[in-house]
Amino acid sequence: MNTDNTIRVCVPICAENLGALARVSARAVGLGELVELRLDCLDPEEFAGFSGSYEELIGRVSQEVILTLRTREQGGQRGFSEEERLAFWTDQFKSAHRAWFDLEFDLVHTLLDIGLPAVDWSRVICSHHDFDGVPVNIEEIYERMVSTPARVVKIAVFAHDVADCLPVFRLLERGRREGREMIAIAMGNAGIVTRVLGPSRGAFLTYGAHVSEGATAPGQITAHDLRSVYRLDAIDEDTTITGLVGLPVMHSVSPQMHNAAFAAGGLNGVYLPFEVRDLASFFGRMVQPHTRELDWHLRGLSITAPHKSLVMDFLHWIEPRASEIGAVNTVVVEGDRLLGYNTDADGMVMPLFRKIGSLKDSRVAVIGAGGAAKAAVWALRKNGAAVSVFARSPKNSQLLAERMGASSGELASASFRDYDVVINTTPLGSNGPSIAQSPATAEQLHGARLVYDLVYNPSETQFLREGRKAGCEILGGLEMLVAQAVMQFELWTGKTPSSAIMTEAAINKLTQSPHSSTQSEVR
Repeated sequence: MNTDNTIRVCVPICAENLGALARVSARAVGLGELVELRLDCLDPEEFAGFSGSYEELIGRVSQEVILTLRTREQGGQRGFSEEERLAFWTDQFKSAHRAWFDLEFDLVHTLLDIGLPAVDWSRVICSHHDFDGVPVNIEEIYERMVSTPARVVKIAVFAHDVADCLPVFRLLERGRREGREMIAIAMGNAGIVTRVLGPSRGAFLTYGAHVSEGATAPGQITAHDLRSVYRLDAIDEDTTITGLVGLPVMHSVSPQMHNAAFAAGGLNGVYLPFEVRDLASFFGRMVQPHTRELDWHLRGLSITAPHKSLVMDFLHWIEPRASEIGAVNTVVVEGDRLLGYNTDADGMVMPLFRKIGSLKDSRVAVIGAGGAAKAAVWALRKNGAAVSVFARSPKNSQLLAERMGASSGELASASFRDYDVVINTTPLGSNGPSIAQSPATAEQLHGARLVYDLVYNPSETQFLREGRKAGCEILGGLEMLVAQAVMQFELWTGKTPSSAIMTEAAINKLTQSPHSSTQSEVR
């Protein structure tokens, strides 16, 4: 196990030639304590021609080095045969350098069978990868692997849902209990929680890419984000856990905002993305205090699509406004109880107050009929606005309008000439396939005073451009995102975070990844 409590990040490097491998390794200095040289990425001809140059290359890397030569079945980039791999590793064991050797479980067995005398098992990481899911016999695989003389055991599986991380955490706990040095990771976006929390639970190391485009496994985030966003080095077993529950979640800038707030407040907390397909399983196995299978200090959750209404079935108490809206975007774990809130409603109207003042008697058109629209219509009605709901499905807009005491209309034929505010609550126009789309045209928007888009990336959507073309004032969705996040943070911690710090963190992330698939994130 990680007996010295050192947090170790390993930066994998994948390149087609040794020159590029050396250059990228040099750029990884300061990102991690180890560098993994993925030799299976090398062009086979170069691999054959430079097989004697690894010692010189390793000597030029300032960090500890892990050498890896994977098969395709275990995630390798090239098709190296067992004979090529065996010959390579035999030479490496005779070498003077002190690199770690990551050997697949089958190759470890081969070495044991032939009884190669030169094997230095204190340098061996015995690894097993499953890119399909979590094998039912994962405990048996672990037991077979720890029976080998390899110093470190590595098991990496693929998580389709965050609940698939539970067997990985159980392995880490078992390894710590049995005094084994171990790496256990769930790959995929649903497994990121194991990459962030693993080291604080005894993992020998975790992996972080040198750049986002350089990830060598599904769900591998950057070493920079591990340390700067998630504050990996500050996480311990007392860390307060919060996070975003949805599908998808990796588009979100909420981890940047909330983790910046934790850091600025000097609080021992972390905010994580939880990719959840089976909400009942997640709440039963990871959230509910009486039934959860993971020992962690879970304090609160943000809830986003598609779970904002479904989550209400798993809560012990729901605030009246969330019940009226029919959607919860915030969960607080209070002792043995789960409490539900909605911060979307107030978050949505606060930027409007700053922009136009009172909403009383104003005419507002809401485009959309989903969870975001529900919160918007409720908040607008509570503040005295006359609201009309427009959606592509007249039936959906009519149902929402009738429930909230609003009127409804058909979007395709709508004219917003006499409206004070027109709000887009749909994801149309967000980065991704719909970026060029708008729920309304400039012709439809002509005569409206203000056009408000809850989408926050890109900062100027096609809907806002249509509004500008029509001569309207415009308002993007970032202010709302920050406003509702501030209220969530207050509910979880009792502290009021700086909205300026949250806004800066969000903008920095959006500026770094202008082509990400971020959507409107009304929780």
